[in-house]
Amino acid sequence: MHCPYCRHSDSRVVDSRLTEDGSAIRRRRQCAECGRRFTTLETTSLSVIKRSGVAEPFSRAKVINGVRKACQGRPVTDDDLAVLAQEVEEQVRSSGAAEIDAHQVGLAILGPLQKLDQVAYLRFASVYQDFESLEDFEQSIAALRAGAEDGPQGRQRPLTAD
Repeated sequence: MHCPYCRHSDSRVVDSRLTEDGSAIRRRRQCAECGRRFTTLETTSLSVIKRSGVAEPFSRAKVINGVRKACQGRPVTDDDLAVLAQEVEEQVRSSGAAEIDAHQVGLAILGPLQKLDQVAYLRFASVYQDFESLEDFEQSIAALRAGAEDGPQGRQRPLTAD
């Protein structure tokens, strides 16, 4: 770590603390050359590898934007989407990998989205599970109905034939 004042490459850690949410470590450092103190913030990096091969940092905002399209016209609030994005990030980070495929992020969204809203889940799943026919939708709906018979989860309502 280079000193931001004199650019010397050696510093010692004076104090370390977790941030309030526990997602980073705040370190107070002192430069061995000029003696001035500065703070660093250490976080784990998580990169998402897109289909094109480009890596970019994981973004909860991108998760929310992708799910928001599936939730259009559904009774889902911004707070619901923020909680979903947090759950997805926690699940992806729990894998321990520093890089994850974008498709895997999409698949990680499915579980929390199914609990949140079944119609939005079907919309999203049709893309990320590559539905190719009506049978794919029917199988997914049958699985949702079977799960609904086991008891309510979250805000979901049973799917009914109209």
